[in-house]
Amino acid sequence: MVRRKDIDGSESVPCFYGKELRWKREAAGLTLQQLVEGSFYGLSYLSEIERGHRRMPRDLAEHVDRRLKTDGFFARNCEDVRKAKRAGQDQGSYFKRILEVEKDAEYIEEWCATWIPGLLQTEAYARAVVRAGHPLEPQAQSDAKVYERLTRAGDLLSTGLRRPEYWVILHESLLRQPILPSSEMAEQLNQIAELAHQHRFTPQILPWNSTAHPVMAGTVMSLGFPDAPPLVYTESSYSGNTIEDPAPVKLYRRSYDRLRAAALPPEESLALIEGAAENFRNGKHQLWLEERDLTQERL
Repeated sequence: MVRRKDIDGSESVPCFYGKELRWKREAAGLTLQQLVEGSFYGLSYLSEIERGHRRMPRDLAEHVDRRLKTDGFFARNCEDVRKAKRAGQDQGSYFKRILEVEKDAEYIEEWCATWIPGLLQTEAYARAVVRAGHPLEPQAQSDAKVYERLTRAGDLLSTGLRRPEYWVILHESLLRQPILPSSEMAEQLNQIAELAHQHRFTPQILPWNSTAHPVMAGTVMSLGFPDAPPLVYTESSYSGNTIEDPAPVKLYRRSYDRLRAAALPPEESLALIEGAAENFRNGKHQLWLEERDLTQERL
């Protein structure tokens, strides 16, 4: 039998809160399934709360207090835990939570305006992005980051039946920006096209000359789960924020729907990706840039 992993309550406020929840639940003689019965949440969601990986929503905290007869303890403290978790993200672990929960996601929707997302990156592209962000770190650390990124992509986009539905909207500039030598850029774009042909994800491209559109700054990832509310993750160069409050999550998801409507259809987007790869492969990338500049001058 697999031994249950102990929770270190000293690690963080969420871990302390989760450890107390597990202790109260077990003292009452309840399983995870028995405790969530009558709520809108699943046992995996409650398990992640106990391990300090997810926050406790107010309605679930009130349900737990009723079942465990804890006199409102979990409802009173769930907001403090949420604030502590957000503060903890400033210590460099801001992406760790997404890594912990994305494996249980039913769908992942991502918008990227400044870089190709990690799940679609080749080794060369990942290495260039990592090195640009941390130019002075030891090579071994950069290698480890690249390896972890490629491993994550291999696990999440595998051909297994459990993988999430993955939808990505990219700004067209990412297909034209030569951050790698032409041959490596062609390889990167070919990999994106191949993953799309294999139905590992659905691509859409927002044209370079689009007018004002939703979410013009930063990157956004929306995750949905079969037994838990959706969440949103936003990221900049050296920080990220996980959003679970229903109101802003709803706004982000509506914005993503409007962005999807403004982007090219998947079939047309795929053809554009393949055309950009061909331009890099045949050395015609610079010609496209010059033609775009002429078009911009006419406008």
